Amino acid sequence: MSEYQYYEFQAIDRPLGEADRQALRSLSTRARITSTSFTNSYEWGDFKGDPAELMECWFDMHLYLANWGTRRLMIRFPKRLIDRQRVDEFLGAGDGVELRTSGENLILDIFSEEVPDYDDDDGSGWLAALTPLRGDVLRGDLRLFYLLWLMAAQAEALAPDAVAPLPGIGPMNGALEAFASFFGLDADLVAAAAERPAETASDRAMASDAVQRFVAALPDSEKTMILTRVIEGDPHMASELGQRARSLFAPATCAANPRPTVAELQARAGAIRDARRRREDERLAAEQKRKAAEEARARRARLNAIMERGEHVWREIEVEIERRNASGYDKAASLLIDVKTIADESGEAADFTRRLHSILERHAQKPRFIARLNDSFGL
Repeated sequence: MSEYQYYEFQAIDRPLGEADRQALRSLSTRARITSTSFTNSYEWGDFKGDPAELMECWFDMHLYLANWGTRRLMIRFPKRLIDRQRVDEFLGAGDGVELRTSGENLILDIFSEEVPDYDDDDGSGWLAALTPLRGDVLRGDLRLFYLLWLMAAQAEALAPDAVAPLPGIGPMNGALEAFASFFGLDADLVAAAAERPAETASDRAMASDAVQRFVAALPDSEKTMILTRVIEGDPHMASELGQRARSLFAPATCAANPRPTVAELQARAGAIRDARRRREDERLAAEQKRKAAEEARARRARLNAIMERGEHVWREIEVEIERRNASGYDKAASLLIDVKTIADESGEAADFTRRLHSILERHAQKPRFIARLNDSFGL
């Protein structure tokens, strides 16, 4: 395909009603519209709607892909569940990233025109792989924003001494890996960040203890209100409670796991890259050695078979020459090369040279065959 664009939207918190779907249908007669999604692709023309407006009105996730290298991802969050001041620490220097207010929501808009284009990537499957990022952020996992910080570092928008906003990003999950791949992040830079955990084991233990203390301290009236909201289907009750529980303590920074600088991450990424290339070189060298050994065994078997045929081989050579075609000439030249090897090994090189010259004399009027012998023996 010469030109291709893919649009996909996902509603998570609230399904689309009939009026919503009719309004969306007015924007596209070809789109696949369900109670939770809007999907369309274009090989000519373009989408008539504004993706930002659709996110403000109906959707929680949006993905756009074009085969000339443009990628876009938008995620809508309830504003009350996002620590805007903390998130801004990750986003200060990056281009192509915006976090904007839309009523009671925040919309994270990530855009890049520098991702390598893949004509065989139709866009399907990406949003499903990326959707868990939203829930992770609402549960307090800020590693998505660390990846955005890494994008700025990769684009050299950060100073070498800029300090990472988290100790690390490990261990990576599938959604984070999909994000890094979708936006073409340097895999070695991501691996360098993933070598360090985002939080320590003691942090997680403290969070669990804080949750228990938080639940025990809740008055019965509030527990009743919480259960009522859960039963009524409030999609963010768990996230809201988790944030309230985490606010009871402030995890101490682990001195053994400090936050790295851009320069340190880039240096480690270079070391990872060098090690990967060495492993690949070693793998290729081992593969070449294996193939060479196989070819040597096959050649030895072929030479042994030729030796067993004795004088009959010379008659085979004459038969192939008399075919007077490229295939016959090639096979005759190949047999002569093998016979020469056998002659050299057995001390009969002089006899081979005599018989080769005899063949040259008998078939001197076959210039294509003589040319092949010249190429094979440097005559």
